Amino acid sequence: MAQWSPDVKIVESKQNDVVTVSGDLATGKIIEDLSWASNSANACFVATQNRKFQGNHVFFATTIPPHSVMNISVKPTKSNVNLSMYAYMSGMEVNYLVPDLPKCITCEADYKWDGNWKGKPQTSERKVEFNNPTDGPFSIVIGVTAPKGVTTGQFNLKIKVKS
Repeated sequence: MAQWSPDVKIVESKQNDVVTVSGDLATGKIIEDLSWASNSANACFVATQNRKFQGNHVFFATTIPPHSVMNISVKPTKSNVNLSMYAYMSGMEVNYLVPDLPKCITCEADYKWDGNWKGKPQTSERKVEFNNPTDGPFSIVIGVTAPKGVTTGQFNLKIKVKS
């Protein structure tokens, strides 16, 4: 795995298992420049959703093994805390950390909806999924954040790998 800055907590994923780690937005930092997210080389979330990602950001890194599916979820310890999450896949020797993310293989995000979806209830849990059908591993960087003005909030991050 690439060498990460001290701002990134390394989480060892386990094949066919779930790893849970706790975190707190209070340990993160605000990322002023969110242009990387709507850049077509990343396509993480559209700029109209930036306000949902303007709180403190807390970073984690893990590895998705070959021929596997990784499900990542984050849930606040108090259900009234509004979290957002994004995660992106890069090569194993790449250590890009937002806002300095010129490109990634794929990026996924989840955040509180502006309205309701018929038949799909909104919860405080945010989820993304990655697939790795290749013969090699990839790095996954996870960012947990919140709307503007939110700088504290405890959460549990779950990483499930299935081969």
